[in-house]
Amino acid sequence: MIKITNAQFIISAADKKQFIKSEKPVIAVCGKSNVGKSSFINMLANKGKLAKVSKDPGRTRLVNYFDFGLFLLADLPGYGFAKVSKSEKERWAHLLDDFFKENCASHVFALCDIRHEPTADDIQMAEYLYYNTIPFSIIATKADKLSKAQTGRCVQKIATSYKCGISDILVTSSQTRQGLDGVLEKIERILDNI
Repeated sequence: MIKITNAQFIISAADKKQFIKSEKPVIAVCGKSNVGKSSFINMLANKGKLAKVSKDPGRTRLVNYFDFGLFLLADLPGYGFAKVSKSEKERWAHLLDDFFKENCASHVFALCDIRHEPTADDIQMAEYLYYNTIPFSIIATKADKLSKAQTGRCVQKIATSYKCGISDILVTSSQTRQGLDGVLEKIERILDNI
């Protein structure tokens, strides 16, 4: 299994002119605001403060790039956050659209909060990825908040919403590091197939 030992922040991109074109594969992380993207990235990096974690949703407003050694990781702006202006939401949507149209990602980790059924925005993102044939994996975050029985029921609901198998969903918790090995194994398979 791959080991990530020295992940580093590289740059924040505000528009497509700043997107990184790299020889290394890029894995993007997307999800609605407050789904735990920063905590997930910090768990992967084995660093508590690589990506800034905030209790306030909607903090990631740019594409933040990190060098993970064998690959780059792109943290995309969260979607579905109600407490920003319409123009700011549109700017984020254009930034996401530009990112995917520029073929900036080899694979996408689409995060959803295991405690809730995927939102219309989550489903729309998955449909966008399917439609544009962008390979992606579903990562269910915050599993430490549920019992084992609750986790099983929630994973089934998520699989139904995304029209995928329950084995296609990686269950994680940044608090307990649950699922980290599974995510690292998935990354290894992604890198082997590029």
